[in-house]
Amino acid sequence: MEFATFLLAAQRGYHQSPDIVIRNSIEQAVLTEQAGFNTAWFAEHHFNNYSLVPSPLMMIAHCAGLTSTIRLGTAVCVLPLYQPQRLLAEIGFADIVSDGRLELGVGSGYQQFEFERFGVDIDEAATVFSEYLDILLKGLNQKVFEHDGHYQKIPPTAISLRTIQKPTPPIWIAAGSARSMRRAYREGHNLFVTAFHNGLDALRTLRESIEKAATCERKNVTKAKISLLRCCYASDYEAEISSYLDNARFQRRLSEALQQRRQQSEDGYMLEEVPTKQDLSFESMRENLPIGNVNRVIDRLLEEISVLKPTQIAVQTQLGDFDQKTMLRQIELWGDKIIPAINAVMRHSSAEVGPAPQREGR
Repeated sequence: MEFATFLLAAQRGYHQSPDIVIRNSIEQAVLTEQAGFNTAWFAEHHFNNYSLVPSPLMMIAHCAGLTSTIRLGTAVCVLPLYQPQRLLAEIGFADIVSDGRLELGVGSGYQQFEFERFGVDIDEAATVFSEYLDILLKGLNQKVFEHDGHYQKIPPTAISLRTIQKPTPPIWIAAGSARSMRRAYREGHNLFVTAFHNGLDALRTLRESIEKAATCERKNVTKAKISLLRCCYASDYEAEISSYLDNARFQRRLSEALQQRRQQSEDGYMLEEVPTKQDLSFESMRENLPIGNVNRVIDRLLEEISVLKPTQIAVQTQLGDFDQKTMLRQIELWGDKIIPAINAVMRHSSAEVGPAPQREGR
């Protein structure tokens, strides 16, 4: 099982300065490598405090100089907000400076407020995404490419900065629909999925959707790697767990608000956190998510892995104004105890027929 961190770089209020938020995210990414994680993912958002990263490729280029082995990924580049021709060169640059460690995650986006400020119609996001991904695939695979589409008409063009990874870096699609899942299987890409704060039933439904997409494209479901974005936290201290849950719920509230956000906030970009009907209680979140003491987190993740069968778990480490020193200790804890324990059980399970053995100390 691969493990990753997902770094959103959220700003919960003015008590956090933007430079501290970004530097904290970078510090977490560097420690992620030291703790033995496989990948660090960086988000992309604009004009709000939900995420302060305007370009995940810029974060990757910076972190490439501070790390040496960890894979560095975009989660995701919102394709309709880019010029695909320029993005191709930036992808090549990021892969070069990271010595071929780029994981290229792409998506169609969902925040109307962002789209309006880029002059893009969000109702066309899916079709723009599809065409722009076509262009990226041409530019990554062909020395000279051209394109005659609805949104872009590109004469014969060569990209000078080509990726080290051949034919392309691994491509991940944010799979929020059957259409995106099917395309991933059809073209040999990977899937980036989330069950938000929901539990095992949501994961079962998600697995069914993935299997259906693979079947529709006449592919084996294992042909695509699957990364599950998940809020996870291990601690014996209730105050820490409550703080993590509070910040996770804050993040979800902002995500929901941004789907319908049409007006500028009073102070420019800081969104007001408002409770919603979709809010879950802390008790429900703890029941649904791998959150609790170390054994609870390990056992719950093993359950979730057995249901969804992902290739990778992407742990949300950077949430709101959660204490940085505490989060750094959490990353070390995953490297020291949680990741080795899960992989040991999975190795044992794959070596023997039958259910995984019970662990001591439950």
